[in-house]
Amino acid sequence: MKIREMEVTDMEQVMAIEQALFSVPWSENGLFSFLLRQDALFLVAEEKESILGFCGILMALDEGDIVKIGVMPERQGQGIGTKLLDALIRKAGEKGVSSIYLEVRASNQAAVHLYRSFGFQQTGIRKDYYEHPREDGITMRRS
Repeated sequence: MKIREMEVTDMEQVMAIEQALFSVPWSENGLFSFLLRQDALFLVAEEKESILGFCGILMALDEGDIVKIGVMPERQGQGIGTKLLDALIRKAGEKGVSSIYLEVRASNQAAVHLYRSFGFQQTGIRKDYYEHPREDGITMRRS
């Protein structure tokens, strides 16, 4: 498995993961618009030309906001998310990012555990941040 920057040709496979994972998935145009931004970095985990997962961060000066991490449901729990997050943090750091923020569903304890293992700490709660189902979001930060 290798981690690399996302390309436009990855869109179809990434959108399939997006739709399988998220109750309110991004549109293909929405994801495409992120790929065009100079302040965005999106990575994919690829194995034998199959995209297993993806992640993205928006960067401004020395701060970053992780906007998405997703791994194919049948490949979760195999360390793919860990490898993606590690690469994202490293590459963002190379671009001058020293503080990273994110939001995660309160019920997504696997993700919360992953983020904590990378030094993220809870900074607050966003009441009813998520829809379908409506749920609080936990805000986290890593410096």
